[in-house]
Amino acid sequence: MAEQLSFHSSGSDAYGGKLRLPPQNIEAEEAILGGIMLDPEAIGRVSDSLIPEAFYISAHKDIYQAALRLYSQGKPTDLLSVTSWLTDHEILVRIGGRNKLATLVDRTVSAVNIDAMAGLVMEKYLRRQLIKAGNEIVHLGYETETELPQVLDQAEQKVFQLSNQSFGSNTEHNSTITIAAYKELDSGSPIYSTGLDELDNLMVGFEGGTLTIVAGRPSMGKSQISLQLALKMILLHDLPVAIFSLEMTKKQLEYRLWSLISVTNAYKHLGLTPLKSDRIRRHRAKFQPLADWEFTLIAKIVDIASELPLYMNDSRGITVSQIASECRQIKAKEGKLGLVVVDYLQMMAEDSGGNRSYELGDVARGLYKMAGELDVPVLALSQISRGVEGRQNKRPMMSDLSQSGILEMVADNIILAYRDEYYNPDTTEQGILELIMAKARHGETGTATVFFDKSYGIIQNLR
Repeated sequence: MAEQLSFHSSGSDAYGGKLRLPPQNIEAEEAILGGIMLDPEAIGRVSDSLIPEAFYISAHKDIYQAALRLYSQGKPTDLLSVTSWLTDHEILVRIGGRNKLATLVDRTVSAVNIDAMAGLVMEKYLRRQLIKAGNEIVHLGYETETELPQVLDQAEQKVFQLSNQSFGSNTEHNSTITIAAYKELDSGSPIYSTGLDELDNLMVGFEGGTLTIVAGRPSMGKSQISLQLALKMILLHDLPVAIFSLEMTKKQLEYRLWSLISVTNAYKHLGLTPLKSDRIRRHRAKFQPLADWEFTLIAKIVDIASELPLYMNDSRGITVSQIASECRQIKAKEGKLGLVVVDYLQMMAEDSGGNRSYELGDVARGLYKMAGELDVPVLALSQISRGVEGRQNKRPMMSDLSQSGILEMVADNIILAYRDEYYNPDTTEQGILELIMAKARHGETGTATVFFDKSYGIIQNLR
């Protein structure tokens, strides 16, 4: 790499300052190239945002350009293909030969974080460009023979060009936007129904890039709501779903899923016997061992569950960036992702010891940003203040949300869950779950009333 380093760590520049290496991240460059040759989907995730000139090492630039050429021709970018292309164009020796390429692949574990690595490389490139522009502006300042307005204009152009390269790519003329919006009517990104008619009437459905918050007091059924909506996304739209649970383990979620499957209409033709959600726990606690027929039933349910495109993660300390990384990996594997569930917000913001409102806000904003970047709907569960317990009418309001100001601002939809039978055992509203749509950025506020059977975790339309 020595031939690439045109700067030295010692000595002085023309103005007496100590020379330093330009900003660069060689390890990130190597990880990107290794990922591209390791994962056939990887280059599609960075080709629009990462330019060849961003690579600090010229050999890395040549390898990346070779991969881009192959990708543009619809050809694979694996080690063999890249080696062949570089050989055919007499570049292989210049980049360090086959050993250089093999080393890049050997050092790379996966391409999961390739988006983040590309961001790092582009950042270093833009910093180098800023240094270059700064030096050119300094020289302009010394050109006293040039009129000052002309010098200022030239200096402004240099900074503008850099700023435009960094931030202007997402700003489009409305003629471009309107064509894309029109095309989306027939294809593009559809909005997916939730399977609950009254809820769909209010929020229309799940749309990519949106954040929906389901909030409620404990035992209101938030986790069951999210599991029901996850299963509906799979059954109605044949889309993969990822659940990140900071409260329950993967196996606990799985047992609830088995119960839900046993009473779901989509599997009614299989003649499954309803399996209560606490049945497995009672068996494991030796209170009521499973009978032979129940083992047979569960075996059938397991066969069904194992075929679902459902991913679960129960890491208690997971961060938003880690969730995003996992989702990118799932999306790369499946080709698409229908819904991301996070259970629940407060658990992600409780351990740093700082201002809780800011921490929760950072989590919510991070999930909202992730939804946009991945173009998937995100469903996040949230606790609400215990202040509702002191009111005569215990139906939650948006102001009952923990640190409600932050969540109100960030969320596209806010659904508040309420079951009157929890507070009033003699109510006439037995088995009724109210989904109070407190905020609907692209829909209507109101209340969707559904049937909820806690024994099985099933939520159904009343009509």
